[in-house]
Amino acid sequence: MTADARERLRALRAQAEARVQATAATLGELTHDRESSNDDDEHDPEGVTLSSEWSRLTGLAEAAASELHQVDDALTRVEAGTYGVCANCGRPIPAGRLEARPFAEHCVSCAEKLGR
Repeated sequence: MTADARERLRALRAQAEARVQATAATLGELTHDRESSNDDDEHDPEGVTLSSEWSRLTGLAEAAASELHQVDDALTRVEAGTYGVCANCGRPIPAGRLEARPFAEHCVSCAEKLGR
């Protein structure tokens, strides 16, 4: 399970890293657009406003960064030999939970108790 988990987590990490880079690049472009624009985009009836696009992209960037951090933590647990073991109770995390959420650090019961 560890080798499969490691490979799956590495693939997830690559995807999250690509999303982090893509959203950073798009936010950079949007920042440039906002600096060079004196228009009141909030009242433009055409398309999405720069402000709403900024909010959307910021949310996507934060989600990608959070996932990247969670995957890195899971890879650390793989290397430490604690991947698949609940950080709260020490029991094994069910394979189905790890399939659905490969970076899970708590079993279902503990996750429910902790609100995660």
